[in-house]
Amino acid sequence: MTSTAIAVATMKVAQIGKPGKGFEIVERELPEPSAGQVRIKVQACGVCHSDVLTVEGQWPGIQYPRVPGHEVAGIIDEVGTGVSAWTKGQRVGVGWHGGHDNTCQECRRGDFRNCKNQQITGISYDGGYQQYMVAPIEALVSIPDDLNDTDAAPLLCAGLTTYNALRHSGALPGDLVAVQGIGGLGHLGIQFAHKFGFKVVAIGRGAEDETLAKKLGATVYIDSKVADPAEVLQTLGGAKAILATAPDSKAMSKLVSGLGPNGKLVVIGVSFDPIEIAPVQLIGGSKSVEGWAAGTPADSDDTLRFAELSGVRPMIETYPLEQVAQAYERMLSGKAQFRVVLTM
Repeated sequence: MTSTAIAVATMKVAQIGKPGKGFEIVERELPEPSAGQVRIKVQACGVCHSDVLTVEGQWPGIQYPRVPGHEVAGIIDEVGTGVSAWTKGQRVGVGWHGGHDNTCQECRRGDFRNCKNQQITGISYDGGYQQYMVAPIEALVSIPDDLNDTDAAPLLCAGLTTYNALRHSGALPGDLVAVQGIGGLGHLGIQFAHKFGFKVVAIGRGAEDETLAKKLGATVYIDSKVADPAEVLQTLGGAKAILATAPDSKAMSKLVSGLGPNGKLVVIGVSFDPIEIAPVQLIGGSKSVEGWAAGTPADSDDTLRFAELSGVRPMIETYPLEQVAQAYERMLSGKAQFRVVLTM
C-alpha cells in the first residue's frame, strides 16, 4: 500500500517570538476564518511606530509569538460562516481598531472607539506582517478603487488619526490651523488641513522642510529653530486648532500660548513625558487640550473616501516582507520619507 501526502498550504510570517528579540521569518499554515471572520490576502502593511508596543513587549498581556501590523490592505480570499456583507475578492483594510465587544457601556452608546474590551490589530491578534491574516468583520473597511494598496495602508492609521483629529478639532474652513511636525503624521495632517479649507501653518525644525510643507498645502512655515511658534501664531491672530504630531512634550507645552480664543491643542504624537501648562493659559481665552486616538472602521471609511476624493496621499518607502527588520529600523530612525510600507 502507498500513502498519498496531503499538501498543506503555507505562508510567510514575520513574527516576534519573544519581546525585544527581533523578527523571525517563519512558515505557518494558512489560518482558517472562524464564524464572523474573513481571511485576507495581505497586499501591503504599513510599519507604524506603535508597532514598537508589540516588538518590545510594551503592551500588557500580549501573547507571543505575535505578528505586528495594523495598517493592512488586502483582498478577502475566504469568509467564515455567518459572513454575508463581505465577499471573496473584495478589497479591504484593517486598522488599529481590531474589533469591539458590542456589550460594554461605551459600545451601547455607540462609542466603539473607547470600547472597554477593544481588540487591537497586531496586539490582540496577529496583524499584517504576513501574507495572510484573519480579522473579525467589525474591523473591516472597504478600500476605494482609486486608492492603491500601498497608499491605502498608511491611511488606515496615520491618515485616520490626522483626519479624524482635525475634523473634530472645532476648526471651520478659513480658520487658522497649525500642524506641528513634518513627519509621518504631520505630512498627512498638512494635506488634510489644506483640503479642509483651513489656513494652514506648518511648524518644523529647520529651513529645509519649508518647500515641502508649502507643497503639501501650508500657507505659512515656521522654523522653530529660529522663531517661537507661539509668538508667530499670535501675530497671525492665534490658532483655532494646533495638531501636535511630533512626540515632544516640551514643544507641545510651548504651543498652548499660540492658541487663539476657544482654541484647542489636539495631541496625537505619543510621548510619556508630561505636558506642562499653567491653568491661567487655559482659562484666559477658554482654551483646551485634547488627546485623540485613531478611530473606528467607520472613521477609516470616511478617511479613505475623503483621500480618494481630495487627492491626499502618503509619501512612502516600500520594502518586501523579507526585509521587515530593515523596514522597521528605517521607521525607527525617523529618516523615512515618510511612511514605511511592507509589500507582499
